[in-house]
Amino acid sequence: MIKDRITNADMYFELSADIKRGLEWLKNTELKNISDGRYELDGDKLFVNVQSYETKDSALFEAHRKYADIQFMIEGAEKIETAEYADCKMAVPYDNDKDIEFLNCDKFKNIQFLKEGQFMILFPQDAHKPSLNPEKKLRVKKAVVKVLL
Repeated sequence: MIKDRITNADMYFELSADIKRGLEWLKNTELKNISDGRYELDGDKLFVNVQSYETKDSALFEAHRKYADIQFMIEGAEKIETAEYADCKMAVPYDNDKDIEFLNCDKFKNIQFLKEGQFMILFPQDAHKPSLNPEKKLRVKKAVVKVLL
């Protein structure tokens, strides 16, 4: 897991060409007025989901096998809990079509706060529970870049 401000994105360009493309898109696109939806950068290999929602009290951890996530907070803030996938137990089996499984991770959790202008890169070993209330329920707008590994 990596967490940083989008202004520092170029420090992570060497991770992969597609992570670089995703970070550049986030950094160079006017996101405040962009509509919710899917934006394809390279078909199913590299795309962005923009979503607006209210944070919530609880959720299950999730993990992906085929994609890394670059989660970028456009507006608002949310709490994201993270844990090592190896420390978790399956709650809902893996869905290959949606590339997601849901997990229970009761030990060794970390708490992160994703604020406006910040991003997190989450890899398959990074179980994560996004969209949580930071202190109270908030309306947020977030972009999630999906990078095929």
